[in-house]
Amino acid sequence: MVIAFALAAAVLYGSADFLGGAASRRARAHSVLLISAPAGAAAMIAVAVLAGGPFQSAGMSWALAAGVAGGGGLIAFYAGLAAGPMSVVAPVSALVSTVLPVGVALAAGERTGPAVYAGAAVCLVAIVLVSMEGRPRTAAADGAAAAPGHQRARRHAIARGLGYGVAAGLAFGIFLLFMRNAGTSGVLWPVCVARVGGTATILAAAAWLGTRPPGRGAGRWVLGAAVAAGVLDATANVCYVLAARAGLFGMAVVITSLYPGITVLLARVMLGERMRAVQRIGLVLAAAGVALVTF
Repeated sequence: MVIAFALAAAVLYGSADFLGGAASRRARAHSVLLISAPAGAAAMIAVAVLAGGPFQSAGMSWALAAGVAGGGGLIAFYAGLAAGPMSVVAPVSALVSTVLPVGVALAAGERTGPAVYAGAAVCLVAIVLVSMEGRPRTAAADGAAAAPGHQRARRHAIARGLGYGVAAGLAFGIFLLFMRNAGTSGVLWPVCVARVGGTATILAAAAWLGTRPPGRGAGRWVLGAAVAAGVLDATANVCYVLAARAGLFGMAVVITSLYPGITVLLARVMLGERMRAVQRIGLVLAAAGVALVTF
C-alpha cells in the first residue's frame, strides 16, 4: 500500500503544482498562494469535522511545526523563482527535500533489498532531471551574455537561486519528516493542523510584505485554479501520511517526490508545452525507478 499511496500523493502534488503554476501566469505566485493555502486548510477542516475522528493532541505539535516549515518552504521556493533561474531552484529544492528525510530514515535503521536501493537512486536522478527547466535563448540574449556585466549578474542570480533552492528543499524535507511523526496519531487532524499552520505562516509573510490576493482582473479561472490547487495539495498531504504509515518511510518519500514529473506531463498534455530531452530521460528513469522499487 505504501507505493499506491505515495504514487497517489505524487499525482496530486504534481496536479496541484500544475494548477498553481498555470494560475501564476496570470497573477503573482505569492498572490495565488493567498488563495490556495486557505482553500486547502478550509477543505481539510471540513473533511476532518465531517469524518468525526478523535482529535489526539499527542502529534499535533509535530503537525503544526510541519505546517510552518511547509509554508516557509513555499515562500522560499517562490522567492527563489523570482530571484534566480528555475533550472537551478527547482531541481536543487527537489533533491534536498528528498535526500534529507531519506538520510534520516537510513540513519534510523531502515533497510531493504538491493533492488529497492537501486530504484530509489534512479528515482533521485529522475527527480532532478524532470525538474530542470530550460530558458529561452534569443540572438539578443546571446549577445548580452557575452558582456562581463551580464555574466556577473547571471552568476549572482544562480547563486541566489541555489541558496533559495537549498532553503526551500530543507524546509520541504523537514515538512515530510515532521508529518511522518505527526501521522503516528492519526491522518486527517494532523494534516488539518499542518495546513492551518502553513496558511498562518503564508498569511503572516504576506502581511509583512504587503502582498495582496489576485484582483478581479485576474479572472474567475485564476481563482478557481488556485482553490483547486490548494484542495489537491491538501489531499496529497493525506495520501503522503497514509504512505508513511503504511510502510518504509524512505520509500514513501522517494516515490512521493516524483511529483514534478506529473507537472511536466500535464503541461505537455494540457498546454502543449514542449519537454526538454533531459526531462524525457527523467520521466523514463522515474518509471524505471518505481518498477525497481515495486518489484
